Amino acid sequence: MAARIGLVKRLNCVLLNTKLSVLSAGVRRCSALSYSESHKEFTSKRVRRKFIDFFKEGHEHRVVSSSPVRPRGDPSLLFVNAGMNQFKPILLGCPDPRSEMASYRRVVNSQKCVRAGGKHNDLEDVGKDVYHHTFFEMLGNWSFGDYFKVEACAMAWQLLTEEYGIPADRLYVSYFSGDVANGLPADEETRQIWLSMGVRPDHVLPFGMKDNFWEMGETGPCGPCTEIHYDHVGNRNASSLVNADSPDVVEIWNLVFMQYNRLENGSLRPLPQCSVDTGMGLERLVTILQGKRSNYDTDLFTPLLTAIHQCSKAPAYQGRTGETDVGQVDMAYRVVADHIRTLSVCIADGVYPGMTGAELVLRRILRRAVRFSTEVLQAPEGSLASLVPTVAHILGDAYPELHTESERIMDLINQNEAQFLSSLKQGRRVIDRTLSNMDKDLAVFPASVAWSLHRNLGFPLDLIDLMLEEKGKMVDKKEMAVLEDEYERVLDDEDRVDQLDLHSLAELQSQGVPHTDDSPKYCYSLGTDGKYVFQPCRASVLALYCDGSLVSEVSEGQRCGVILDQTSFYAEQGGQIHHCGYSLQDVLFPVKSVRLAGGYVVHQVTAAETLRTGDQVQLNLDEANRMGCMVKHTATHLLNFALRELLGPSVSQRGSHCTANRLRFDFSVKVQWLNLQQVEELVQDIIHQNAEVYVEEIPLSKAKQITGLRTIDEVYPDPVRVVSVAVPVSDLLNSNSTEQASVELCCGTHLLRTGAIRDFVIVSERQMVKGISRIIAVTGDEAKKARETAQDMQEELESLAVQVGAASSLSIPAAQRLSKEVGLLMNVVDITPIPQWQRRELQTRLKAMQKTSNNTIRKLEIKEAALKAKELLVKHSNKPVVVDLIHTDSISVLMKTVLQLSKSTPDSMVMLLSHLQFSGKVLCACQVPKGSASGSALKWAHSVCARLGGNADGSTDVAKGEGKAAKLTDITDILHWAEEFAQNKIRKAS
Repeated sequence: MAARIGLVKRLNCVLLNTKLSVLSAGVRRCSALSYSESHKEFTSKRVRRKFIDFFKEGHEHRVVSSSPVRPRGDPSLLFVNAGMNQFKPILLGCPDPRSEMASYRRVVNSQKCVRAGGKHNDLEDVGKDVYHHTFFEMLGNWSFGDYFKVEACAMAWQLLTEEYGIPADRLYVSYFSGDVANGLPADEETRQIWLSMGVRPDHVLPFGMKDNFWEMGETGPCGPCTEIHYDHVGNRNASSLVNADSPDVVEIWNLVFMQYNRLENGSLRPLPQCSVDTGMGLERLVTILQGKRSNYDTDLFTPLLTAIHQCSKAPAYQGRTGETDVGQVDMAYRVVADHIRTLSVCIADGVYPGMTGAELVLRRILRRAVRFSTEVLQAPEGSLASLVPTVAHILGDAYPELHTESERIMDLINQNEAQFLSSLKQGRRVIDRTLSNMDKDLAVFPASVAWSLHRNLGFPLDLIDLMLEEKGKMVDKKEMAVLEDEYERVLDDEDRVDQLDLHSLAELQSQGVPHTDDSPKYCYSLGTDGKYVFQPCRASVLALYCDGSLVSEVSEGQRCGVILDQTSFYAEQGGQIHHCGYSLQDVLFPVKSVRLAGGYVVHQVTAAETLRTGDQVQLNLDEANRMGCMVKHTATHLLNFALRELLGPSVSQRGSHCTANRLRFDFSVKVQWLNLQQVEELVQDIIHQNAEVYVEEIPLSKAKQITGLRTIDEVYPDPVRVVSVAVPVSDLLNSNSTEQASVELCCGTHLLRTGAIRDFVIVSERQMVKGISRIIAVTGDEAKKARETAQDMQEELESLAVQVGAASSLSIPAAQRLSKEVGLLMNVVDITPIPQWQRRELQTRLKAMQKTSNNTIRKLEIKEAALKAKELLVKHSNKPVVVDLIHTDSISVLMKTVLQLSKSTPDSMVMLLSHLQFSGKVLCACQVPKGSASGSALKWAHSVCARLGGNADGSTDVAKGEGKAAKLTDITDILHWAEEFAQNKIRKAS
């Protein structure tokens, strides 16, 4: 190790000497520049472009597009929050060796980043100052086993001082001062690099682990970093303000030297391959180059602030913070400007406001923006969405999806804004109700209620605090912290997949262990009987992975990962679940999961006996599971094709998942109505054709030339497998071919012919958010069963329809039983797997039948009530108080009788009771003359029902309730008591 470091130092010295003359000349040219003149030249678009071009054209870096802000296959992140996220497979040593990423050496890009939720969370700070953001752009250059410290520092200094013209005397650099506890020496190498380049010694400053040692997380690649800081004031020595949270001296660029790997036990090991990871926030750089002190004063934000002012009732933005920002008006401007950028970018990348994970965070961002927009800036509903075109104008050149998705973004923001404004009313009622039930002397509001508002209704925490502050209350912060910790623990306890660590991967590679040959997973054929024949696969155990390290042997009962020379098992990827089965030595080893890591297929097993490297095993697939996966995956391709054929090219796949039992397909579409029956029929046509499924592996660049090719946001290997239904891939490569076919890039396992799908039924289709739908479908026997069940329901519906048509001749109890049967069938239709298009037809008819049935019952009740009211009118003619007992099982009939009787005797107080002798329940209904001084109907009913151990509700004029009475004598007594109660009220009123 010491020899290696010495060699690196000698090489660095040679490189340094060759660059110094160039660098010093560059610094001199920089000094001659007029810095104030450069302010006008550097628009944000030009700053971004210059960064990319500097590394691409001047230093042979490959330009890699920004990944979407939704992380690709990384459950540890809610959002992409740093430029290095998409390159984690390289840093962890596990990129697919066939992918383009595996060939990356020098890379540059501008990455869309979101820091809200999770470890890096700037949400609550946004708006309070002039530099925090939830969305930002990270400019970065990377070296993966190519150049290291010397070149990284030299290029950074040249770009800042020569290309951007920043005066060198305003720049300060920090380096790692070492850490005794971790056994890390000071990074003297980096210090010498900066000094050798002519940076003044008092501008080269040492700092510890907190500021100058970068770590990806609790484990993983890490290393010392050197940061470049900028002094906004100039003409002074500002070294004491570096890393001192001074707004005058700010970090602009961080150069991380990945040298170590942090293990789970906390120790550090040198990486097999050193890398460079740099990151510079575009917003902060533009602020410097445009001569501003606030990010919000640059052309990345000023058009937005102007647009916000035009649609609000607030005064123009003045850039104030803290106590000088009266009413938090300028804070609101910054919140809305920042949040609309985040919302636009996230929605364009397929992250929508929702109830879990990143979707929940985005929901909170949207609601925080709505709150500041409507309540502080007094902007009308819909103003937030109207800012989207301005965001697209500012950022659309770099991220064109903002233009193509603008309409969808605006629709989603408007929809969610309307929902939140409705929730605000509901939330205020919850707070008011909670406060009314609290002791007035208590100042602390229950944290459980506040957390429920935050978690379930999406209330921003600061909004809850403000609403309570108005009432002179506050939330118990300690209890809130406990609730939040419990919630985070639940998330952390979710199952995580074990992966080979990068040292084990490096060890496998250094030992010459070949990547797993997984081509046997594609070795199957159709037998003469029409059944699929899967070739047996015999394999050798090349490596065993247990408890974070490679071992040569595992014992019975140990859980481990097994790496074989070849496998017929499919590792979970591309939306298809892994295959199930077992490996056979002398006993069975059930395979629990199959994962891919850096070209190695890892089979997760629990050893049934001792297993060693070099052992031979026979792999046996669960053929029913394998066939189910193949059927669902091929059916998914057919569904994708059918949707595009029927709805046009606007259909875009947003995600899919295939298991042996069902398939799920998410897609975006601009039409509001989808004929699912037509989709099913088109898929079934291709199934019945028993079309051949063609698969060919070709260069990725060639595959992308195929007309009608369907791709999604994935990193594809090169060469890539092309899966085409009914049309040979060679024909599709012919530019003159006009044949329409289902053709996709796919590594999954598929049928050889479509006939094995047998049947296809869409059992669910729902809109997840506006413009994004999710389909769930079944095939084969499950599809057949769904059709048969739908037919049974259709027949039951027809039988009920006849009875509902004749219900007017039934008694009220019989009509109610019939209505209940209609309701029960509605519930069964809602939850039973049947064709979705038939479900909708059945639901429509059942709703109409339910309405008809309810109308029939209401007419029967009115008829019965009229007869009872007529009898009572004769019995109680002209009495000021009418209290009586009638026979009915329905509170509705009882109330209707009261209303009809009161209509005939408008000056009388009327109360009727009904005793259900079987259950002992007593029904009560009453009405008093409108505006009567003789008392309230609600108080009357409540007093009577309370004597019967029950309760009542209603209004001053009309009320109803219930209680219990075991004997008829009890009813006689309560009738007398109720009449006497009313008579007393009349006497007191007169």
